[in-house]
Amino acid sequence: MKKFAVAAALLSAAVATTPALAADGGEARVEVRGGYVTGSGLDDATLGVAGGYDFDLGSTAFGGAEIAGDKVLIDGAKVQFSAGGRAGAKIGVNGKLYANAGYTFGQIDDPYVGAGYQHKLGQNLYGKVEYRHQFLGNNVNDFDTFAVGLGFAF
Repeated sequence: MKKFAVAAALLSAAVATTPALAADGGEARVEVRGGYVTGSGLDDATLGVAGGYDFDLGSTAFGGAEIAGDKVLIDGAKVQFSAGGRAGAKIGVNGKLYANAGYTFGQIDDPYVGAGYQHKLGQNLYGKVEYRHQFLGNNVNDFDTFAVGLGFAF
């Protein structure tokens, strides 16, 4: 329950500061995503939601923060919450290529790293593809997640 409270506090802070940050040229975003997780005994589908905010770091770069909840679609799996950041390059006017890193908590309490690409599909709609590598401790094999997402930026 304590971990859920931390995730809720992070989301509340992100939502509360979004209007004040709008003047920096950045954007808030929310998305749904799904994909495939493999390794450490898993070969299953996953589904989740995420919210975040990206800050402009000049005309060609950005950095941002994200919180998410994802669930492997098997019996007994619980929602995994994560908090992390991403940084990358703006590719033209519609694309963002990025590296990300963060920490997952819930049934698994371990760090992750990854990379992805996000592309505007219209004024506020975007699609994305992302890879994450989850580092598991206690002599357990790591696992990888391959995901696609559809989101709304504002």
